[in-house]
Amino acid sequence: MKKEWRKHEKEFYLPKVRPSVIIVPEFSFFTIKGQGKPNSDEFAEAIAVLYSLSYAVKMPPKKGVTPNGYEEYTVYPLEGLWDLSEEGRLKEKLDKNELIYTVMIRQPNFVNEEFALKIIEQVKKTKPHPMLEKVRFEKITDGMCIQILHIGSFDEEPASFALMNQFRNEQGLHLKTRVHREIYLSDSRKTQASKLKTVLRIMID
Repeated sequence: MKKEWRKHEKEFYLPKVRPSVIIVPEFSFFTIKGQGKPNSDEFAEAIAVLYSLSYAVKMPPKKGVTPNGYEEYTVYPLEGLWDLSEEGRLKEKLDKNELIYTVMIRQPNFVNEEFALKIIEQVKKTKPHPMLEKVRFEKITDGMCIQILHIGSFDEEPASFALMNQFRNEQGLHLKTRVHREIYLSDSRKTQASKLKTVLRIMID
């Protein structure tokens, strides 16, 4: 049976439009770190490289090589961890040039570090790109979080964060870090801004 995150891992990827608490375990990702506006060429290239790697992970069985533990699956959605530089925090208005990000795509459980590094080297040969030198294979645990499904443009996200923070205060929970996670369920190139679906997640303790 093909593992599809939309069907089999709804708790992590398809929350409600009201805040809820979830505990997110350790997952493995290909990641790229950067700084600046999310509509920059560098950001777009980072995304393209992550997808090249993620689809390369699916290819070995089609070439007669099946990794241990492999099962058919759907490639996971793009995600990002977002923060601001110290200078950016001092500004009254959000300066997107001061955004610090880690973009990533989760990898299935059969992908270990050895296999991931092989995939990176393989893609360097088949689809060479300077950004591949910045790729890391990381295990990340979000732990206890509040999450919500945000429907609408990225610029309207503050309203959803306000709902999550109100919920956090009502529940007596504390913010663990100013870094937040976004999971992009829609392709912003093909979807109207008002219909974009994004999972927003803040980490708490």
